[in-house]
Amino acid sequence: MEYDKLLENVYKNLPEKKTSGERFEMPLLEVGMVGTRTVVKNFEVICQKLRRKPEEVSKYLFKELAIPGSFASGALTLNTRVNFRLLNEKFTDYVKTHVICKVCGRPDTHIMEVDRGLKNLICEACGARTPILR
Repeated sequence: MEYDKLLENVYKNLPEKKTSGERFEMPLLEVGMVGTRTVVKNFEVICQKLRRKPEEVSKYLFKELAIPGSFASGALTLNTRVNFRLLNEKFTDYVKTHVICKVCGRPDTHIMEVDRGLKNLICEACGARTPILR
């Protein structure tokens, strides 16, 4: 009986949980302007967190933004000025379609090419296979 009272006291004194419990946090882009170019300084670090090759992510962004650019020295350079909101929106779209599992919502995925140009998002957490339409 006394054990239950002690346990109850401990639970009352615990701080409130402030996080959702989800370990994945969307990485923030560090964007700067160099002349007429837009540079994402932490691009390589972001790609490592997403477990994707920088070449794949940059190719997606170049296509979606219809802007040429390059990836070198850990930074992504876009050859024109890009609004931060638009860049962040396209990056968020990439994460939703190419990283997050559609079934369980976890980021523990990888991309596998199943046929010429047809790719599947394979979840390592739940085993779901979802075609990537873009």
